[in-house]
Amino acid sequence: MPTIGTRTVRSGSAALILAAPLLGTAPAAAHSGPLTFATPAYELRVATDRLAVTTVRAGGTVLATAPGAFRFRIGGDWHIVREVTGSTRDGNTLRVTAATDLPGVTVDLRITLRSDRYDMNWSLSGAQADALSTAYDLNSAGHWYGHGESSDQTVQPWPLDSGQLVDSGFSPASYQVVSPFWYTSSATGLRADTNDPMDVRINSGGNGLGEFTVTGERPAASTVFVEDTSAEVYRAHIALVGKPERSDTSYEQYATPLWNSWAQLYGEQNQENVLAWARAMADAGLGGHAVQIEESVIAADFGERFPDLPALSEQLDRLGFDLGMWTGLYMPETAANFSEAVDNGYLLKDPSDRTEPCLFTWWNGRRTGLIDLANPAARQWYFDDLQAQTSELGVAGFKFDTAFFDDRCAPYRGATRADYVKYGTELADEFDQQGAGLRVAWNAAQSKGFATRTADKPTTFAGLRAAVSANLAVSTIGYPFVETDMIGGSLSYPPPTKEVLARWAQAASLMPLMYASTSPTGVRDATTGEWVGYDRETVDLYRSAIATHERLAPYIWDQVQSTLKTGDPIMRPLFFDFPKDEASYTVTDEWMLGPAILAAPKLDEGTTRDVFLPSGTWRDVSNGKVVRGPVTLSRYAAPLGVTPAFVNLKAGGATKAYRALVRTGAER
Repeated sequence: MPTIGTRTVRSGSAALILAAPLLGTAPAAAHSGPLTFATPAYELRVATDRLAVTTVRAGGTVLATAPGAFRFRIGGDWHIVREVTGSTRDGNTLRVTAATDLPGVTVDLRITLRSDRYDMNWSLSGAQADALSTAYDLNSAGHWYGHGESSDQTVQPWPLDSGQLVDSGFSPASYQVVSPFWYTSSATGLRADTNDPMDVRINSGGNGLGEFTVTGERPAASTVFVEDTSAEVYRAHIALVGKPERSDTSYEQYATPLWNSWAQLYGEQNQENVLAWARAMADAGLGGHAVQIEESVIAADFGERFPDLPALSEQLDRLGFDLGMWTGLYMPETAANFSEAVDNGYLLKDPSDRTEPCLFTWWNGRRTGLIDLANPAARQWYFDDLQAQTSELGVAGFKFDTAFFDDRCAPYRGATRADYVKYGTELADEFDQQGAGLRVAWNAAQSKGFATRTADKPTTFAGLRAAVSANLAVSTIGYPFVETDMIGGSLSYPPPTKEVLARWAQAASLMPLMYASTSPTGVRDATTGEWVGYDRETVDLYRSAIATHERLAPYIWDQVQSTLKTGDPIMRPLFFDFPKDEASYTVTDEWMLGPAILAAPKLDEGTTRDVFLPSGTWRDVSNGKVVRGPVTLSRYAAPLGVTPAFVNLKAGGATKAYRALVRTGAER
């Protein structure tokens, strides 16, 4: 078979060396071997006996599609893509045609190579597909990360291939903080170029596949990154989606906790209980900058339960807290102003009858609609209500807890999902979010630098571990200002044990922000109605965690400023900083807080743990000893009063970090 001689083409400022056999339109059986494209950084091989794509770097596979990788669905039936029937090349772009198991239906695949990535998209000719699916062999690329939060709030695999992740409603309208970006320990990455809902399955049923399915109305388009380290893949992704231009969260909100009443009070939200809760915390020396009521003023009985919100605001202020309120676009049928919203057309419409509101069942079983932010009148109505709360009721800020659109509903005429995110984030940005931040999928509000709270988790050690993994997953898809929701967990589980609550507070003290609810002074069990008290040691441990975090605030604020320049996450997995240490890719219970602090808090029962320290020179905060890595410290002593942490002595900010942390040891 004739081949094209090696030649050089330009992609940006980098030269690509392309060497590939030339296929015409003859059947693939007449040709031997794959189509091969070589660049200075990697090689791409396209199999011709059955369409498949393999990425090779330094002679080794770093990403490969799975056997039968390309599939499509028509009328409910799935079909396969078969052999390559022809190809052409124009500069650094390869166009491939392939047969399918449907007569007269072929696949058109286009790959455009660049110095550190390639763009790949494919579509059908001869028919319109309902869905296009591309599958990758997970093992070909090592371990997998990215995606964001699991739709199952109780489980968060880290790495993704260590468990299973199935999200059939993966979308810009997801409640979960997600992005169509995945990356691997082999330093490859995948970004799906779509704003439409996807079906994403990672290791579903333990099948070893990463399956990415899009609707068939448009080509299945993606970018595959090929870099030297996983952190560089992340940075390539950030170069596409953007980095924060500022931090929406103030220094004080980083330094001190935000208290939210949800897991403390659940269904007992009333003025008396909120004030008693805040007084108990203040009396115990548990600081914070705000108390947020997890309730909406639109609730039909809100006025009965909170008869004098301005007075409550003044009382909280004397205790050292600002007043915050929950708010959301959800409009349940029981809301005081539901009829007003329906009569004025302020809610999203039913796609089958645009004269009726789109109503669906909310988390609490109530029928609800969603305020239509693309409707200018509805948007102004919602904004005016929030303004009135701040000017008339003493509310200082809001926890925005909402999706801006719901895929079950019809958009406003001419509006897109991106429009809803734009209107929602612009509106939220008009108000103080008090460090509770905003949950926005698809990296759709990068520039605004909102804090991001990961989704609720159970009140167990398993919930704590899932919260840590969720923070790492969200932080490394482009949301650098993360916090767990909430210290101690929620989801209407029984209150956390003393050990879970203390360990969660200790872990959160070594994260960018602390978002709290369950008070160590005591809490009502939502499942039994019984009061659950904690002992003095619990209060002392929690207070110590708050003090540690507040002392770390200058160091954390430095990391915030660094992130605004680089886009790098503040809380990140060990392999971001130590890519050559193989063990760092599977550590699930440690993280780096900026470049200097390795956090290794105890996230399960017991009083010892193993600690992995990557390459470098580390100072143990607990005892001041210097340890050289890589090394695993087996059965490291971690009684309830100890939060293991280590400082990288050669990293920027090491002195500031150590001085803040070492005082904790002196206090003990």
